[in-house]
Amino acid sequence: MYSTDYSSPIGEMLIVSDGEAICGVWFYGQKHFPKFKEIIKDDNLAIFKDVKQWFDEYFKGLNPKINFKLKPQGTDFRLKVWKILTEIPYGETRTYGQIARMISPKMSAQAVGGAVGHNPIAIIIPCHRVLGSDGKLTGYAGGIDKKIELLKVEDIRI
Repeated sequence: MYSTDYSSPIGEMLIVSDGEAICGVWFYGQKHFPKFKEIIKDDNLAIFKDVKQWFDEYFKGLNPKINFKLKPQGTDFRLKVWKILTEIPYGETRTYGQIARMISPKMSAQAVGGAVGHNPIAIIIPCHRVLGSDGKLTGYAGGIDKKIELLKVEDIRI
């Protein structure tokens, strides 16, 4: 595994890749920040240049296309939830309940919330676009202040 740092306008971030895909993006100090036994710092990987360019464009308020592979690691349920997150269009939101109903009529919003909270690829897999019932702001592993700023970048008004 390889890593690089990215200085976003809302905080320092760690980006992790297996050399071919992005496996993780976290804000330093966020909940569920991973502990790595072995990780090689390499700022020159081509995929890191691509993802940093994506972030540069994103934070300028653009809607950049993802031109690199994503490879989050998780349970089948979490992978299903994260896939749904990637389908939420830029500038739009969904609620935990809406996502739960997409999976099953009996699925709980809380179960979806647990999966969303453990999203290992912040911003690119847009968990910040998920709101509580009635469009209420709810937690964000990177901090609610960061979630608010990300929604502002996308011109989403809460």
